Amino acid sequence: MEELRLPLKKRALALRLAKRVFAAWIALTLLVIVASFFVDEPLRRSIERRMNDRLEGYEVRLPKLRFRLFSLSMALEGLVVRQNAHPEPPVLRIELLKTSVHWRALLSGHLVADVLLARPQVDINLAQLRQEVKDGVPVNERGWQEALQAVTPLKIDLFRVEDGTITYVDTDTAHPIRMTSVRVLANDIRNVQSKPQVYPSPIHAEATLFGSGHGVLDGHADFLVEPYPGFHALFRLDAVPLDALSLPVLAHTAFVLKGGVLAAGGELETSPAVRRARLSELTLSGVKVDYVAEKDTKPPAPPATAANGKTAPDSRGKKARSAVPEWTLKMDKAVIAGSELGFVNRTKDPAYRAYVARLDGSISDLGNHASGARARFDLRGKFLGSGDTRLTGSFREGAASPDFDVNLRIEGTEMTRMNDLLRAYGKFDVVAGEFSFYSELKARDGQLEGYVKPLFKGMKVYDRRQDGDKAVFRQLYEMLVGGVAGLLRNHGRKEVATVANVSGRIDGPRTSGWQIALRLVENAFFRSILPGFDRELRARTPKPKS
Repeated sequence: MEELRLPLKKRALALRLAKRVFAAWIALTLLVIVASFFVDEPLRRSIERRMNDRLEGYEVRLPKLRFRLFSLSMALEGLVVRQNAHPEPPVLRIELLKTSVHWRALLSGHLVADVLLARPQVDINLAQLRQEVKDGVPVNERGWQEALQAVTPLKIDLFRVEDGTITYVDTDTAHPIRMTSVRVLANDIRNVQSKPQVYPSPIHAEATLFGSGHGVLDGHADFLVEPYPGFHALFRLDAVPLDALSLPVLAHTAFVLKGGVLAAGGELETSPAVRRARLSELTLSGVKVDYVAEKDTKPPAPPATAANGKTAPDSRGKKARSAVPEWTLKMDKAVIAGSELGFVNRTKDPAYRAYVARLDGSISDLGNHASGARARFDLRGKFLGSGDTRLTGSFREGAASPDFDVNLRIEGTEMTRMNDLLRAYGKFDVVAGEFSFYSELKARDGQLEGYVKPLFKGMKVYDRRQDGDKAVFRQLYEMLVGGVAGLLRNHGRKEVATVANVSGRIDGPRTSGWQIALRLVENAFFRSILPGFDRELRARTPKPKS
Protein backbone atom coordinates (compact mmCIF):
# COMPACT_ATOMS: atom_id res chain seq x y z
CA MET A 1 0.00 0.00 0.00
CA GLU A 2 2.80 2.36 0.88
CA GLU A 3 4.36 1.71 -2.47
CA LEU A 4 1.06 2.60 -4.18
CA ARG A 5 0.66 5.91 -2.35
CA LEU A 6 4.09 7.18 -3.46
CA PRO A 7 3.34 7.26 -7.23
CA LEU A 8 0.00 8.88 -6.50
CA LYS A 9 1.69 11.67 -4.56
CA LYS A 10 4.19 12.21 -7.38
CA ARG A 11 1.43 12.39 -9.93
CA ALA A 12 -0.51 14.89 -7.81
CA LEU A 13 2.60 17.02 -7.35
CA ALA A 14 3.30 16.95 -11.07
CA LEU A 15 -0.32 17.86 -11.78
CA ARG A 16 -0.20 20.83 -9.39
CA LEU A 17 3.09 21.97 -10.99
CA ALA A 18 1.60 21.69 -14.44
CA LYS A 19 -1.42 23.73 -13.37
CA ARG A 20 0.83 26.41 -11.97
CA VAL A 21 2.96 26.54 -15.14
CA PHE A 22 -0.16 26.70 -17.26
CA ALA A 23 -1.62 29.46 -15.11
CA ALA A 24 1.66 31.38 -15.27
CA TRP A 25 1.73 30.96 -19.08
CA ILE A 26 -1.85 32.19 -19.33
CA ALA A 27 -1.06 35.16 -17.12
CA LEU A 28 2.07 35.96 -19.09
CA THR A 29 0.15 35.70 -22.36
CA LEU A 30 -2.55 38.03 -21.09
CA LEU A 31 0.08 40.40 -19.81
CA VAL A 32 1.85 40.44 -23.17
CA ILE A 33 -1.43 40.95 -25.01
CA VAL A 34 -2.40 43.82 -22.74
CA ALA A 35 1.10 45.28 -23.01
CA SER A 36 0.93 45.02 -26.79
CA PHE A 37 -2.12 47.24 -26.82
CA PHE A 38 -0.30 49.82 -24.72
CA VAL A 39 2.76 49.61 -26.98
CA ASP A 40 0.81 50.15 -30.22
CA GLU A 41 0.18 53.88 -29.87
CA PRO A 42 3.68 54.98 -28.76
CA LEU A 43 5.19 52.80 -31.46
CA ARG A 44 2.82 54.24 -34.08
CA ARG A 45 3.81 57.80 -33.17
CA SER A 46 7.50 56.92 -33.17
CA ILE A 47 7.41 55.28 -36.61
CA GLU A 48 5.34 58.09 -38.11
CA ARG A 49 7.79 60.69 -36.78
CA ARG A 50 10.87 58.81 -38.00
CA MET A 51 9.42 58.38 -41.50
CA ASN A 52 8.60 62.09 -41.72
CA ASP A 53 12.10 62.99 -40.56
CA ARG A 54 13.55 61.10 -43.49
CA LEU A 55 11.23 62.29 -46.27
CA GLU A 56 11.66 65.60 -48.11
CA GLY A 57 8.64 67.40 -49.52
CA TYR A 58 6.21 64.72 -48.34
CA GLU A 59 4.28 63.94 -45.18
CA VAL A 60 3.29 60.55 -43.74
CA ARG A 61 0.13 59.80 -41.77
CA LEU A 62 -0.18 56.44 -40.02
CA PRO A 63 -3.63 56.05 -38.39
CA LYS A 64 -3.26 52.51 -37.00
CA LEU A 65 -0.55 50.09 -35.94
CA ARG A 66 -0.82 46.60 -34.46
CA PHE A 67 2.20 44.96 -32.79
CA ARG A 68 2.30 41.24 -31.96
CA LEU A 69 5.10 40.13 -29.69
CA PHE A 70 4.68 36.37 -30.04
CA SER A 71 4.90 36.43 -33.84
CA LEU A 72 7.37 39.33 -33.76
CA SER A 73 5.24 41.06 -36.38
CA MET A 74 3.84 44.54 -36.88
CA ALA A 75 1.01 45.69 -39.17
CA LEU A 76 0.69 49.31 -40.34
CA GLU A 77 -2.83 49.94 -41.62
CA GLY A 78 -4.04 52.80 -43.82
CA LEU A 79 -0.65 54.48 -44.28
CA VAL A 80 -0.96 57.62 -46.45
CA VAL A 81 1.79 59.79 -48.00
CA ARG A 82 1.00 63.26 -49.36
CA GLN A 83 3.07 65.80 -51.26
CA ASN A 84 3.28 68.99 -49.22
CA ALA A 85 2.75 71.30 -52.21
CA HIS A 86 -0.19 69.31 -53.66
CA PRO A 87 -1.61 67.05 -50.94
CA GLU A 88 -4.57 65.78 -52.99
CA PRO A 89 -4.69 63.11 -54.10
CA PRO A 90 -2.25 61.28 -51.79
CA VAL A 91 0.70 60.01 -53.81
CA LEU A 92 0.74 56.75 -51.86
CA ARG A 93 -1.85 54.75 -49.95
CA ILE A 94 -1.02 51.36 -48.44
CA GLU A 95 -3.87 49.29 -47.11
CA LEU A 96 -1.50 47.04 -45.17
CA LEU A 97 2.25 47.25 -44.56
CA LYS A 98 3.31 44.20 -42.57
CA THR A 99 6.76 43.51 -41.16
CA SER A 100 7.80 40.29 -39.45
CA VAL A 101 10.82 38.13 -38.82
CA HIS A 102 11.84 36.23 -41.93
CA TRP A 103 11.65 32.78 -40.35
CA ARG A 104 13.41 30.94 -43.18
CA ALA A 105 16.43 33.23 -42.81
CA LEU A 106 16.26 32.80 -39.04
CA LEU A 107 16.87 29.06 -39.46
CA SER A 108 20.22 29.90 -41.04
CA GLY A 109 21.13 32.25 -38.20
CA HIS A 110 20.09 35.60 -39.71
CA LEU A 111 17.67 37.88 -37.86
CA VAL A 112 16.15 39.89 -40.71
CA ALA A 113 12.76 41.25 -41.73
CA ASP A 114 10.08 40.22 -44.22
CA VAL A 115 8.16 43.28 -45.50
CA LEU A 116 4.84 43.01 -47.32
CA LEU A 117 2.97 45.89 -49.00
CA ALA A 118 -0.58 44.74 -49.66
CA ARG A 119 -2.75 46.66 -52.16
CA PRO A 120 -0.63 49.83 -52.37
CA GLN A 121 -1.93 52.63 -54.60
CA VAL A 122 0.36 55.18 -56.21
CA ASP A 123 -1.42 58.25 -57.66
CA ILE A 124 0.50 61.01 -59.43
CA ASN A 125 -0.92 63.93 -61.41
CA LEU A 126 0.59 66.60 -63.62
CA ALA A 127 0.70 69.29 -60.90
CA GLN A 128 2.65 66.99 -58.57
CA LEU A 129 5.03 66.03 -61.35
CA ARG A 130 5.71 69.68 -62.18
CA GLN A 131 6.40 70.35 -58.51
CA GLU A 132 9.08 67.65 -58.56
CA VAL A 133 10.76 69.40 -61.50
CA LYS A 134 10.43 72.79 -59.80
CA ASP A 135 12.01 71.55 -56.57
CA GLY A 136 14.99 70.11 -58.44
CA VAL A 137 15.18 67.11 -56.09
CA PRO A 138 15.02 63.72 -57.83
CA VAL A 139 12.20 61.49 -56.57
CA ASN A 140 14.63 58.71 -55.76
CA GLU A 141 16.66 61.05 -53.52
CA ARG A 142 13.83 62.20 -51.26
CA GLY A 143 14.45 59.59 -48.56
CA TRP A 144 12.05 56.81 -49.54
CA GLN A 145 14.71 54.20 -48.87
CA GLU A 146 15.37 55.51 -45.36
CA ALA A 147 11.66 55.98 -44.64
CA LEU A 148 10.94 52.31 -45.36
CA GLN A 149 13.87 51.21 -43.24
CA ALA A 150 12.48 53.32 -40.36
CA VAL A 151 9.49 50.97 -40.11
CA THR A 152 11.56 48.11 -38.66
CA PRO A 153 14.86 47.97 -36.72
CA LEU A 154 15.75 44.79 -38.61
CA LYS A 155 17.50 44.72 -41.95
CA ILE A 156 14.98 43.98 -44.70
CA ASP A 157 15.70 40.67 -46.42
CA LEU A 158 12.45 39.83 -48.23
CA PHE A 159 10.36 42.59 -49.83
CA ARG A 160 6.99 41.91 -51.47
CA VAL A 161 4.31 43.98 -53.17
CA GLU A 162 0.94 42.36 -53.83
CA ASP A 163 -1.92 43.69 -55.96
CA GLY A 164 -0.55 47.21 -56.40
CA THR A 165 -1.93 49.99 -58.61
CA ILE A 166 -0.05 52.88 -60.24
CA THR A 167 -2.03 55.73 -61.82
CA TYR A 168 -0.93 58.90 -63.62
CA VAL A 169 -3.44 61.64 -64.45
CA ASP A 170 -2.51 64.40 -66.87
CA THR A 171 -4.69 67.35 -67.87
CA ASP A 172 -7.54 65.05 -68.92
CA THR A 173 -8.79 63.29 -65.80
CA ALA A 174 -11.02 61.03 -67.90
CA HIS A 175 -8.00 59.33 -69.51
CA PRO A 176 -5.55 58.21 -66.82
CA ILE A 177 -2.59 55.93 -67.42
CA ARG A 178 -2.95 52.94 -65.13
CA MET A 179 -0.99 49.83 -64.22
CA THR A 180 -2.83 47.25 -62.15
CA SER A 181 -2.11 43.91 -60.49
CA VAL A 182 1.41 45.11 -59.74
CA ARG A 183 3.47 42.38 -58.08
CA VAL A 184 7.07 42.69 -56.88
CA LEU A 185 9.27 40.12 -55.18
CA ALA A 186 12.81 40.89 -54.03
CA ASN A 187 14.87 38.76 -51.68
CA ASP A 188 18.37 38.33 -50.25
CA ILE A 189 18.51 42.07 -49.56
CA ARG A 190 20.69 41.69 -46.46
CA ASN A 191 23.84 41.54 -48.61
CA VAL A 192 26.90 43.61 -47.83
CA GLN A 193 27.82 46.68 -49.83
CA SER A 194 28.60 45.63 -53.42
CA LYS A 195 30.94 46.98 -56.06
CA PRO A 196 29.47 49.46 -58.56
CA GLN A 197 27.13 47.82 -61.08
CA VAL A 198 27.06 44.54 -59.12
CA TYR A 199 23.50 43.54 -58.24
CA PRO A 200 23.28 40.61 -55.79
CA SER A 201 19.56 40.56 -54.95
CA PRO A 202 17.13 38.69 -57.25
CA ILE A 203 14.05 40.71 -58.23
CA HIS A 204 10.86 39.88 -60.15
CA ALA A 205 8.06 42.28 -61.10
CA GLU A 206 4.97 42.05 -63.29
CA ALA A 207 1.87 44.14 -63.97
CA THR A 208 -1.14 44.59 -66.22
CA LEU A 209 -0.55 47.64 -68.45
CA PHE A 210 -3.37 49.96 -69.54
CA GLY A 211 -6.09 47.34 -69.17
CA SER A 212 -4.97 44.59 -71.54
CA GLY A 213 -1.18 44.70 -71.86
CA HIS A 214 1.25 42.72 -69.76
CA GLY A 215 4.74 43.53 -68.53
CA VAL A 216 7.34 41.31 -66.83
CA LEU A 217 10.75 42.22 -65.40
CA ASP A 218 13.36 39.78 -64.07
CA GLY A 219 16.82 40.65 -62.87
CA HIS A 220 18.94 41.63 -59.88
CA ALA A 221 19.16 44.71 -57.68
CA ASP A 222 21.45 46.42 -55.21
CA PHE A 223 19.22 47.92 -52.55
CA LEU A 224 22.06 49.28 -50.40
CA VAL A 225 23.73 51.54 -52.95
CA GLU A 226 23.40 55.27 -52.20
CA PRO A 227 21.64 57.58 -52.79
CA TYR A 228 19.08 55.21 -54.33
CA PRO A 229 18.90 51.51 -55.28
CA GLY A 230 20.12 50.21 -58.62
CA PHE A 231 19.04 47.25 -60.70
CA HIS A 232 19.76 45.43 -63.95
CA ALA A 233 16.98 43.38 -65.50
CA LEU A 234 15.47 41.93 -68.63
CA PHE A 235 11.93 43.01 -69.47
CA ARG A 236 9.12 41.98 -71.78
CA LEU A 237 6.02 43.92 -72.87
CA ASP A 238 3.14 42.26 -74.72
CA ALA A 239 -0.13 43.50 -76.25
CA VAL A 240 0.24 47.02 -74.79
CA PRO A 241 -2.54 49.30 -76.16
CA LEU A 242 -1.03 52.62 -77.21
CA ASP A 243 -4.34 54.50 -77.19
CA ALA A 244 -3.95 54.88 -73.43
CA LEU A 245 -0.80 56.96 -73.94
CA SER A 246 -2.19 59.32 -76.57
CA LEU A 247 -3.98 62.00 -74.57
CA PRO A 248 -2.04 61.86 -71.26
CA VAL A 249 1.51 61.73 -72.68
CA LEU A 250 1.42 63.17 -76.20
CA ALA A 251 -0.89 66.07 -75.31
CA HIS A 252 2.23 68.15 -74.59
CA THR A 253 3.89 67.35 -77.91
CA ALA A 254 3.17 67.94 -81.60
CA PHE A 255 2.25 64.27 -82.09
CA VAL A 256 -1.25 62.80 -82.23
CA LEU A 257 -1.55 59.04 -81.85
CA LYS A 258 -4.55 56.80 -82.43
CA GLY A 259 -4.82 53.06 -81.95
CA GLY A 260 -1.99 50.60 -82.16
CA VAL A 261 -0.45 47.81 -80.12
CA LEU A 262 3.12 47.56 -78.83
CA ALA A 263 5.28 44.56 -78.01
CA ALA A 264 8.89 44.85 -76.90
CA GLY A 265 11.73 43.12 -75.14
CA GLY A 266 15.10 44.23 -73.89
CA GLU A 267 17.21 45.11 -70.88
CA LEU A 268 17.27 47.99 -68.45
CA GLU A 269 19.95 49.13 -66.03
CA THR A 270 19.70 52.12 -63.73
CA SER A 271 21.82 53.14 -60.75
CA PRO A 272 23.57 56.25 -59.44
CA ALA A 273 26.46 55.44 -61.83
CA VAL A 274 24.71 54.43 -65.06
CA ARG A 275 21.38 54.59 -66.83
CA ARG A 276 20.91 52.58 -70.01
CA ALA A 277 18.12 50.86 -71.88
CA ARG A 278 18.36 48.49 -74.82
CA LEU A 279 15.46 47.32 -76.94
CA SER A 280 16.39 44.05 -78.57
CA GLU A 281 13.05 44.01 -80.36
CA LEU A 282 10.14 46.40 -80.79
CA THR A 283 6.96 45.85 -82.77
CA LEU A 284 4.34 48.50 -83.54
CA SER A 285 1.18 47.43 -85.34
CA GLY A 286 -1.95 49.31 -86.33
CA VAL A 287 -0.56 52.68 -85.19
CA LYS A 288 -1.70 56.00 -86.65
CA VAL A 289 0.65 58.90 -85.83
CA ASP A 290 0.44 62.49 -87.07
CA TYR A 291 2.96 65.25 -86.54
CA VAL A 292 0.99 68.51 -86.40
CA ALA A 293 2.60 71.85 -87.27
CA GLU A 294 0.58 74.67 -85.70
CA LYS A 295 0.79 78.40 -86.28
CA ASP A 296 2.97 80.36 -83.86
CA THR A 297 4.20 77.31 -81.99
CA LYS A 298 7.11 77.90 -79.65
CA PRO A 299 9.50 75.25 -78.27
CA PRO A 300 9.36 74.77 -74.49
CA ALA A 301 12.06 76.48 -72.45
CA PRO A 302 14.87 74.13 -71.34
CA PRO A 303 14.93 73.18 -67.63
CA ALA A 304 17.18 75.27 -65.41
CA THR A 305 20.46 73.68 -64.41
CA ALA A 306 23.53 74.75 -62.54
CA ALA A 307 26.46 76.20 -64.47
CA ASN A 308 28.31 72.85 -64.38
CA GLY A 309 25.32 71.00 -65.80
CA LYS A 310 24.52 69.26 -62.52
CA THR A 311 21.36 69.57 -60.52
CA ALA A 312 21.49 72.63 -58.31
CA PRO A 313 21.96 71.96 -54.57
CA ASP A 314 18.98 71.95 -52.28
CA SER A 315 18.07 75.47 -51.18
CA ARG A 316 17.53 74.30 -47.62
CA GLY A 317 21.27 73.86 -47.14
CA LYS A 318 21.36 70.07 -47.23
CA LYS A 319 24.07 68.18 -49.06
CA ALA A 320 24.38 68.78 -52.80
CA ARG A 321 22.53 66.36 -55.03
CA SER A 322 24.51 63.83 -56.99
CA ALA A 323 24.90 64.32 -60.73
CA VAL A 324 22.42 62.16 -62.64
CA PRO A 325 23.99 60.18 -65.50
CA GLU A 326 22.52 60.57 -68.95
CA TRP A 327 20.46 57.78 -70.45
CA THR A 328 22.18 55.63 -73.06
CA LEU A 329 19.51 54.29 -75.41
CA LYS A 330 19.94 51.57 -78.02
CA MET A 331 17.43 49.82 -80.26
CA ASP A 332 18.51 46.74 -82.17
CA LYS A 333 15.44 46.49 -84.39
CA ALA A 334 11.97 47.98 -84.63
CA VAL A 335 9.31 46.48 -86.88
CA ILE A 336 6.33 48.54 -88.07
CA ALA A 337 3.26 46.81 -89.48
CA GLY A 338 -0.06 48.05 -90.87
CA SER A 339 0.46 51.59 -89.60
CA GLU A 340 0.04 55.16 -90.85
CA LEU A 341 2.40 58.13 -90.55
CA GLY A 342 1.22 61.64 -91.35
CA PHE A 343 2.24 65.28 -91.40
CA VAL A 344 -0.49 67.86 -90.74
CA ASN A 345 0.47 71.43 -91.67
CA ARG A 346 -1.84 74.03 -90.20
CA THR A 347 0.56 76.87 -90.93
CA LYS A 348 -0.54 76.87 -94.59
CA ASP A 349 -3.78 78.07 -96.14
CA PRO A 350 -5.48 75.77 -96.72
CA ALA A 351 -4.17 73.30 -94.18
CA TYR A 352 -3.32 69.88 -95.53
CA ARG A 353 -2.37 66.39 -94.39
CA ALA A 354 0.30 64.37 -96.20
CA TYR A 355 0.57 60.77 -95.06
CA VAL A 356 1.80 57.29 -95.85
CA ALA A 357 -0.77 54.57 -95.23
CA ARG A 358 -0.30 50.80 -94.94
CA LEU A 359 3.18 51.43 -93.60
CA ASP A 360 5.40 48.38 -93.13
CA GLY A 361 9.12 48.11 -92.57
CA SER A 362 11.94 48.16 -90.09
CA ILE A 363 14.52 50.39 -88.42
CA SER A 364 17.68 48.87 -86.94
CA ASP A 365 20.75 49.84 -84.89
CA LEU A 366 19.34 53.09 -83.58
CA GLY A 367 20.86 54.85 -80.58
CA ASN A 368 21.37 58.23 -78.97
CA HIS A 369 25.17 58.03 -78.63
CA ALA A 370 27.85 57.88 -81.31
CA SER A 371 29.04 54.31 -81.70
CA GLY A 372 30.31 54.23 -85.29
CA ALA A 373 27.43 51.98 -86.34
CA ARG A 374 24.95 53.14 -88.97
CA ALA A 375 21.23 53.05 -88.29
CA ARG A 376 19.33 51.62 -91.25
CA PHE A 377 15.72 51.88 -92.31
CA ASP A 378 13.54 50.29 -94.97
CA LEU A 379 9.91 51.41 -95.10
CA ARG A 380 7.13 50.72 -97.60
CA GLY A 381 3.62 52.09 -97.86
CA LYS A 382 1.08 54.07 -99.87
CA PHE A 383 1.57 57.83 -100.24
CA LEU A 384 -1.82 59.46 -99.60
CA GLY A 385 -3.23 55.94 -99.58
CA SER A 386 -2.51 55.60 -103.31
CA GLY A 387 1.09 55.76 -104.55
CA ASP A 388 3.51 52.88 -103.95
CA THR A 389 6.19 54.30 -101.68
CA ARG A 390 9.55 53.04 -100.49
CA LEU A 391 12.03 54.86 -98.27
CA THR A 392 15.42 53.30 -97.59
CA GLY A 393 18.70 54.55 -96.26
CA SER A 394 21.00 54.86 -93.31
CA PHE A 395 22.50 57.49 -91.02
CA ARG A 396 25.15 57.75 -88.36
CA GLU A 397 23.76 59.53 -85.31
CA GLY A 398 26.19 61.57 -83.25
CA ALA A 399 28.66 62.12 -86.09
CA ALA A 400 30.68 65.37 -86.16
CA SER A 401 28.70 66.43 -89.26
CA PRO A 402 25.51 65.05 -90.86
CA ASP A 403 26.16 61.62 -92.34
CA PHE A 404 23.26 59.93 -94.13
CA ASP A 405 21.90 58.27 -97.27
CA VAL A 406 18.22 58.65 -98.22
CA ASN A 407 16.48 57.05 -101.17
CA LEU A 408 12.80 57.87 -101.72
CA ARG A 409 10.52 56.52 -104.43
CA ILE A 410 6.82 57.33 -104.85
CA GLU A 411 4.99 55.94 -107.87
CA GLY A 412 1.45 56.25 -109.22
CA THR A 413 -0.21 58.56 -106.69
CA GLU A 414 -3.67 59.75 -107.73
CA MET A 415 -3.17 63.49 -108.02
CA THR A 416 -6.72 64.36 -106.99
CA ARG A 417 -5.71 63.22 -103.48
CA MET A 418 -3.04 65.94 -103.51
CA ASN A 419 -5.39 68.89 -104.06
CA ASP A 420 -5.11 70.32 -100.53
CA LEU A 421 -1.34 70.19 -100.84
CA LEU A 422 -1.41 71.71 -104.34
CA ARG A 423 -3.66 74.53 -103.19
CA ALA A 424 -1.39 75.23 -100.20
CA TYR A 425 1.81 75.58 -102.24
CA GLY A 426 0.87 75.99 -105.90
CA LYS A 427 -2.53 77.73 -105.54
CA PHE A 428 -4.15 75.30 -107.98
CA ASP A 429 -5.77 71.87 -108.01
CA VAL A 430 -6.21 69.06 -110.49
CA VAL A 431 -9.01 66.84 -111.74
CA ALA A 432 -6.87 63.98 -113.09
CA GLY A 433 -3.34 62.63 -113.27
CA GLU A 434 -0.74 60.48 -111.58
CA PHE A 435 2.21 61.72 -109.56
CA SER A 436 5.57 60.05 -108.98
CA PHE A 437 8.61 61.30 -107.12
CA TYR A 438 12.22 60.08 -106.96
CA SER A 439 15.02 61.36 -104.78
CA GLU A 440 18.50 60.30 -103.68
CA LEU A 441 20.42 62.32 -101.11
CA LYS A 442 23.82 61.63 -99.62
CA ALA A 443 25.77 63.58 -97.00
CA ARG A 444 29.38 62.96 -96.03
CA ASP A 445 31.79 65.27 -94.19
CA GLY A 446 29.38 68.20 -94.43
CA GLN A 447 28.94 67.87 -98.20
CA LEU A 448 25.47 67.11 -99.60
CA GLU A 449 24.90 65.62 -103.05
CA GLY A 450 21.76 64.30 -104.70
CA TYR A 451 18.70 65.06 -106.76
CA VAL A 452 14.92 65.25 -106.65
CA LYS A 453 12.76 64.32 -109.62
CA PRO A 454 8.98 64.77 -109.73
CA LEU A 455 7.00 63.19 -112.55
CA PHE A 456 3.38 63.91 -113.56
CA LYS A 457 1.42 61.69 -115.91
CA GLY A 458 -1.94 62.50 -117.50
CA MET A 459 -2.28 65.62 -115.35
CA LYS A 460 -5.38 67.70 -115.99
CA VAL A 461 -5.52 70.94 -114.05
CA TYR A 462 -8.64 72.66 -115.30
CA ASP A 463 -12.08 71.21 -115.99
CA ARG A 464 -14.72 73.69 -117.14
CA ARG A 465 -17.61 71.61 -115.78
CA GLN A 466 -16.06 71.09 -112.34
CA ASP A 467 -14.49 74.55 -111.95
CA GLY A 468 -17.22 76.68 -113.48
CA ASP A 469 -18.11 78.27 -110.16
CA LYS A 470 -14.56 79.54 -109.51
CA ALA A 471 -13.54 83.13 -110.02
CA VAL A 472 -12.40 84.11 -113.51
CA PHE A 473 -8.83 84.87 -112.43
CA ARG A 474 -8.63 81.58 -110.52
CA GLN A 475 -9.69 79.70 -113.65
CA LEU A 476 -7.20 81.62 -115.76
CA TYR A 477 -4.33 80.74 -113.39
CA GLU A 478 -5.18 77.05 -113.46
CA MET A 479 -5.39 77.05 -117.25
CA LEU A 480 -1.92 78.64 -117.40
CA VAL A 481 -0.51 76.02 -115.01
CA GLY A 482 -2.00 73.35 -117.22
CA GLY A 483 -0.23 75.02 -120.16
CA VAL A 484 3.11 74.72 -118.35
CA ALA A 485 2.51 71.01 -117.94
CA GLY A 486 2.14 70.84 -121.71
CA LEU A 487 5.44 72.67 -122.25
CA LEU A 488 7.31 70.14 -120.09
CA ARG A 489 5.55 67.12 -121.55
CA ASN A 490 7.32 64.06 -122.89
CA HIS A 491 5.07 63.59 -125.89
CA GLY A 492 6.07 59.97 -126.40
CA ARG A 493 4.97 58.89 -122.92
CA LYS A 494 2.68 61.81 -122.16
CA GLU A 495 4.57 62.65 -118.98
CA VAL A 496 5.72 65.86 -117.33
CA ALA A 497 9.07 65.66 -115.55
CA THR A 498 11.94 67.76 -114.30
CA VAL A 499 15.06 67.10 -112.27
CA ALA A 500 16.54 69.36 -109.59
CA ASN A 501 20.10 68.67 -108.49
CA VAL A 502 20.95 69.21 -104.82
CA SER A 503 24.50 70.09 -103.81
CA GLY A 504 26.24 72.14 -101.14
CA ARG A 505 27.65 72.34 -97.63
CA ILE A 506 25.50 71.47 -94.62
CA ASP A 507 27.97 71.89 -91.79
CA GLY A 508 25.80 71.85 -88.71
CA PRO A 509 26.86 69.48 -85.93
CA ARG A 510 23.88 70.48 -83.80
CA THR A 511 21.39 69.29 -86.39
CA SER A 512 20.76 65.58 -86.85
CA GLY A 513 21.08 63.99 -90.27
CA TRP A 514 17.53 62.72 -90.47
CA GLN A 515 16.14 66.18 -89.67
CA ILE A 516 18.20 67.69 -92.52
CA ALA A 517 17.09 64.95 -94.92
CA LEU A 518 13.43 65.45 -94.11
CA ARG A 519 13.77 69.22 -94.45
CA LEU A 520 15.44 68.86 -97.84
CA VAL A 521 12.69 66.58 -99.12
CA GLU A 522 10.05 68.98 -97.78
CA ASN A 523 11.74 71.97 -99.44
CA ALA A 524 12.26 70.16 -102.72
CA PHE A 525 8.82 68.58 -102.84
CA PHE A 526 6.49 71.03 -101.16
CA ARG A 527 8.21 74.35 -101.76
CA SER A 528 10.16 73.96 -105.00
CA ILE A 529 8.51 71.43 -107.28
CA LEU A 530 4.85 72.35 -106.92
CA PRO A 531 5.21 76.15 -107.08
CA GLY A 532 7.73 75.53 -109.84
CA PHE A 533 4.93 75.31 -112.37
CA ASP A 534 4.23 79.01 -112.29
CA ARG A 535 7.98 79.81 -112.23
CA GLU A 536 8.41 77.71 -115.37
CA LEU A 537 5.49 79.55 -116.88
CA ARG A 538 7.14 82.93 -116.25
CA ALA A 539 10.46 81.70 -117.59
CA ARG A 540 8.95 80.34 -120.82
CA THR A 541 6.54 83.19 -121.51
CA PRO A 542 8.08 85.60 -124.07
CA LYS A 543 8.88 88.99 -122.56
CA PRO A 544 7.13 91.96 -124.18
CA LYS A 545 9.30 93.96 -126.55
CA SER A 546 10.38 97.31 -125.18
